[in-house]
Amino acid sequence: MPVSAVSPPSTTTAARPRASLAVAMLGFFVVALDAQIVNVALPAVGSDFGGGLAGLQWVVTGYTLMFSALQLFAGTFSDRVGARRAYGIGMILFTAASAACAFSPNLSMLVTARILQGIGAAMITPASLALIREAYHDAVQRGRAIVYWGLGGSVAAAAGPVLGGVLTQLHWRLIFFVNLPVGVLALVVLAGVARSPRRPMPFDWAGQVSAVLALASLTYGIIEGPSVGYGSPAILTVFGAGAASLAVFMVVQFKAKAPMLPLDIFRSRTVSTTLGVALATMAAFYGVVFLQSLYFQQQRGATALETGLLFLPMTALVALLNPLVARLMARFGQVALIAAGQLLMALGLAGLCLLPADTPVLLVAVMMVPVGVGGSFTVPPIIALVMDHVPAERAGTASGVVNTARQVGGSLGVAVFGALLAGQGFMDGLRTSLGWTAAILILLILASLTLRHEQRKTP
Repeated sequence: MPVSAVSPPSTTTAARPRASLAVAMLGFFVVALDAQIVNVALPAVGSDFGGGLAGLQWVVTGYTLMFSALQLFAGTFSDRVGARRAYGIGMILFTAASAACAFSPNLSMLVTARILQGIGAAMITPASLALIREAYHDAVQRGRAIVYWGLGGSVAAAAGPVLGGVLTQLHWRLIFFVNLPVGVLALVVLAGVARSPRRPMPFDWAGQVSAVLALASLTYGIIEGPSVGYGSPAILTVFGAGAASLAVFMVVQFKAKAPMLPLDIFRSRTVSTTLGVALATMAAFYGVVFLQSLYFQQQRGATALETGLLFLPMTALVALLNPLVARLMARFGQVALIAAGQLLMALGLAGLCLLPADTPVLLVAVMMVPVGVGGSFTVPPIIALVMDHVPAERAGTASGVVNTARQVGGSLGVAVFGALLAGQGFMDGLRTSLGWTAAILILLILASLTLRHEQRKTP
């Protein structure tokens, strides 16, 4: 999801913070770009490889599923081996997997390479936030750095659909080659970052395996259910396996001496509520990008390039409003900005839901603007709230938790929205998806506002 940026925070120890922030920005850029750029190319991929709607969903969800399922493991791994080393491992894997995507001979290999990309992205994201947490000890400067870190996502959101459209006009495989020079540049800049501290701790293998099985089973059941039948023995078995895996995960986390997901994090009502908001907003954003990419091309006959340009009003306005976010967060507080962002998203979703089928495509593009702007206003304060409620030595784990919530939301958004399209028909499924998501966001606004009286805590 796009987030917003301000000028780089000032610091008296500029060398390491600047390198750390640059590396973090490059990491977030390439991770977010890969999610944005692929959606526009889906019809072209389907034309070459087939696979139907479910196959196209897996091209997106294979990436976001592993991204979300491994965030907690990656956060713990970052704390254990050091954020700098974890980032490097993740970036190398992500760049190599991007090359594998570009040369994939069939849909199965493409989805496999996308899964590997997701693993690399999962390593990059919590490590990048941990590098910021290590470099900026002052809460105000750290908050500004997190917003500025979001410049990577904002640029990716603005460039992704248009760049994807341009490259797809030549060949969809080119969209994956874009990652290669960015990955190399990030690794070069990483050499200027000081070594990160390590915190020896055992890996929670039982928790990680059960978490992956639970999320994979749920996502598979949602995506394949419309074609196989939700009442079929195969789908019921998959959902049962997911429920059992989730139960095992919770038991392991409760009893383990070094759990992957420390349950005491959820004792804070601020953190629990904020994570719920993160999940819902990412489901809304990823779901809208997935739906509208297919809508413009399959329902309205737009080309890939035209589709990218139709996303431009949403993404360009996000970039123009970047400088406001830190100022608004400083003036009105994190909670107020989260609530305002959710309201904008809900209004945009409701507007898209109510538009007639023959609405001019330019008006549809304008109605997408509140969704993107609302998301950009929501993400930085969400991350800042969670990071402010944990000590520095648990920054990797905390960033893994918040990014797990965000990416699980993205995976489920694509899976659920796609299932509704397959089960109800395109336009009915689109309206149902957008309407229910808007209603959920309204409810979460009320939950967010209950936090307005809590004092901001800084470790």
